Amino acid sequence: MKGIKYDGQKPRWDLLHWGSINEVVKVLTMGAIKYDDDNWKKVEDRQRRYFAAAMRHLSVWWEGEKVDEETGLSHLAHAMCCIMFMMWRDK
Repeated sequence: MKGIKYDGQKPRWDLLHWGSINEVVKVLTMGAIKYDDDNWKKVEDRQRRYFAAAMRHLSVWWEGEKVDEETGLSHLAHAMCCIMFMMWRDK
């Protein structure tokens, strides 16, 4: 006998690339150490400033620099954090 589970329309968490998510978590952790937990929620003019930050990270990545000099972490992970912060505000 086969079991039944109706999860076909539910979000597929198993599709996430956990290595990439781990890099985002590293950026978040470094930010929490440098500033404070969830400090990004308190930044004034957050949408404009995190958009600008995301674009800075994306533009240098596009030019070939894969790792942020200051943190040693992926520019793309930094950009993902910035976009996530913007999405939080946009909800």
